[in-house]
Parts: sequence; C-alpha cells; structure tokens
Amino acid sequence: MKLLHLTGPAPYFTNSYLLVSEGEAAIIDPAPDASRFAPLLEQENARLTHILLTHGHFDHVYGLDSVRAAWPAARLCLFRADAVGSDDRPVRESPEILWLTDGQALKIGDTSLVALHTPGHTPGSCCYFCEGALLTGDTLFAGSAGRTDLPGGDWEALMQSLHRLAESPILPDDLRVLPGHGAFSTLGIERAQNPYMKG
Repeated sequence: MKLLHLTGPAPYFTNSYLLVSEGEAAIIDPAPDASRFAPLLEQENARLTHILLTHGHFDHVYGLDSVRAAWPAARLCLFRADAVGSDDRPVRESPEILWLTDGQALKIGDTSLVALHTPGHTPGSCCYFCEGALLTGDTLFAGSAGRTDLPGGDWEALMQSLHRLAESPILPDDLRVLPGHGAFSTLGIERAQNPYMKG
C-alpha cells in the first residue's frame, strides 16, 4: 500500500490523499481536480476504483465533479448524513453513491479500510482506518479538532467521536494521523497532548 499526499487550492489548502494498492486506487477527499490525480495514477499504473469522502464540506470536494467525470466507474463513498441539499454540504443524493455504515470495510487492491462514523464537525463526518494510518478529515487535527460552528456542527457529538478515537483498543498509538488540514501526527501524540482528546 502507498499513500500519496496532495494539497488543494488556496485559501483552504485541504489535504487530499491517493491510496494505491495492487493496481487499484482510492482518492480521499478530492480537493484537487482530476488533472492533479491523473499523472499519479499513470505513474503508479493504477485504476481508480473509489472516491472516499471524510465529509461533504465544499473545501473537501472542490475537485469532485472533475474526478467523477474523468473516472465515472469509481464508486463515491460517504455517510448519508452528509448528502443534504445545502450550500455547505454540496453532495446530493444519487443512486450511484455507496452509503457507508459505521465499521464498514472497503477493499482497495489488497488493502482494507474501515470507515468509522465520527460525527460532530458535520453529521456524516468519518475517519478511515487502514494499515498504519488514520485519515481523520476535519474530525481530528494535530493538536486540535474540527470546528462545530457551521451548519450541522455538534460540539457534544464531536467530543464523543474524539473520545471514541482516544479509547479505541483497535487503534494503536503508532498510527499516523493524516488530517484534512495542516500537519500530520500520530494517534499516540494526540492521545497524550491534544486537549480535545484528553478532555
């Protein structure tokens, strides 16, 4: 498995990721458009099979339309709670979408990912747990946590989600935390130092 990091456009500089495994690939949060992902897929000789959203906020889906147009067979995956008809969550209901459930496993090549529902930043926010990494979207940042003052935000739900990540016995301390914005970290560091995980 290989995880490649891309950064979306200003002013948000959203972290996007391309997971490649045995000739298959998944984009996590397509902030860059298709032109940024295409040469990487060609370089890795991989076929895009999935587009995974950690949540539906606009800064995480800037490139979604172009990515879906370039690779129409790739399956869009997200939690249904983030498919609503509002300007801040622009992903709409569609029969082609794979609606995730908490704990659902996805297979990319020979790599398994598990979708963990972590509401709070948005009702449908989630993290993806795979070999050596936890892709946290805007739920958990290095030293911080997602904001809850936007429509659908829920502080109590976010605290419960962070508590779940802090206490989970299946998530080891050496997991890399790959958030939706900013620097990378490890889960052990966040458990020990992040006031939102300790609180």
